[in-house]
Amino acid sequence: MADISTRYLGLALKSPIIVGSSGLTSSVDRILELEECGAGAVVLKSIFEEEIAFEYEETLREASGSYNVEQFDYYDYQVKEDRLAKYVQLIQEAKKRAAIPVIASVNCTYSHEWAFFARRLEAAGADALELNMFFSPFDLSRSSAATEKLYIDIVEKVRAQVSIPIALKISYYFTNLASMIQRLSQSGISGMVLFNRSYSPDFEIDTCKVTSANVLSVPAELAIPLRWIAVMASRVDCDLAASTGIHDGKAVIKQILAGAKAVQVVSALYKNGTKRLQEMVDELQTWMIRNEYYALDQFRGKMSQAQSGDPAVYERVQFMKHFGGLQ
Repeated sequence: MADISTRYLGLALKSPIIVGSSGLTSSVDRILELEECGAGAVVLKSIFEEEIAFEYEETLREASGSYNVEQFDYYDYQVKEDRLAKYVQLIQEAKKRAAIPVIASVNCTYSHEWAFFARRLEAAGADALELNMFFSPFDLSRSSAATEKLYIDIVEKVRAQVSIPIALKISYYFTNLASMIQRLSQSGISGMVLFNRSYSPDFEIDTCKVTSANVLSVPAELAIPLRWIAVMASRVDCDLAASTGIHDGKAVIKQILAGAKAVQVVSALYKNGTKRLQEMVDELQTWMIRNEYYALDQFRGKMSQAQSGDPAVYERVQFMKHFGGLQ
């Protein structure tokens, strides 16, 4: 059989397929099932600072009339500690029972909390830490330079507090995406995940209500991370992992050809069940044997921009070839 093991964030993975942060990784039993099906690692369901803030506000509402100002700090502390305690327990139990790397995930809205969470998760035994970072691009009062500085500042603060590998999961909402990816890769992180998914609104036209659109990814969404993995694979100082639109083994192969060290899957498993993981592993191994590849490094980055005979194709933005002759 072909060897599909890889290294990501300095960690040894038995396969390049990582199950991303989601409800699929929120319990030890599920993690063990994913491991059995071929997952190389798991990213635990993120601990969201925003959710903790909402829970804190709900606690205060329920206590209305029975608390005083001095109790605010207590409720804030208690809610946060309860959430963290559950997350720490998940990490500790997963590390005891699972053989694959366990990556903790943090999603914060206020920069001063990132380092606090990071310290606690490292102490719990997480193999690495993924910072799921996204700052709204809709704030007209904040310049793009100020937003970009937030990313760098937070990475520096977290790196000062922990020694485990750090991965940064980002979106593609940057003024100069290539430059920002390169800058972040040079900030001391061990890996970067391209890209996270953000909430998108849709309209219910009969009720005029705002609803959620595209909660799960579709295969067509592979195109954006595929392009950027291929463009940046030889231009960064950290590992790259691909995320979004990876629904079968072919998509896994494409991202490795582009230069990815690993891929993250979630939506494909929600849609098809955990058996899809084993199908992806089987498809990857079958393709490798058919093409006489016996290790991932033999074809990793083969179709990256740096190794392409036509590097300009990765930077083309117009469909001239397809639509230029249509009347």
